[in-house]
Amino acid sequence: MVGCGFVAFLTVLGILPRLMQLTKTMKYIQGYEWAIISGTIVGVWFSLNLVYFPVFPTLIALIGLAHGIFVGMLAAALTEVLNVFPILAKRIGIDDRLAILLMAIVLGKIVGSLFHWMYFTS
Repeated sequence: MVGCGFVAFLTVLGILPRLMQLTKTMKYIQGYEWAIISGTIVGVWFSLNLVYFPVFPTLIALIGLAHGIFVGMLAAALTEVLNVFPILAKRIGIDDRLAILLMAIVLGKIVGSLFHWMYFTS
C-alpha cells in the first residue's frame, strides 16, 4: 500500500514527465518506470525487515547524493503545484488572506513535526 501511494504521489505531481522533459530522455521511459517500481519495492521491503549490511563511506556519499537530488526534484514539483493556492483563494474569496493560509499550513506542519518528534521518537 505504501509503495502504491508513493507511486501515485509521484504521478499526481508529474515528476517523471517533467524530469524526462528537462533531460530530453523520453526514449528511456521504461527505464524510469522500472527504476521507480523496483526502488519502491526494495525500499518498502527494507523498511519492513531488519536488514544490516556493511556500507563503505563512498557508497554512503553516493546514496546521500541520490537522496538529495530526489528531494530537490520533489521540492521543485511541489513549488509548481503550489500555484493552486492563489486560484483556490480567489475562487473562495480569501485572496487578501493568502499569506495567512500559507502560514497556517507551514505552522501546522512545524507543530505536527515537533509533536511527533517530542512524543513518538525515542
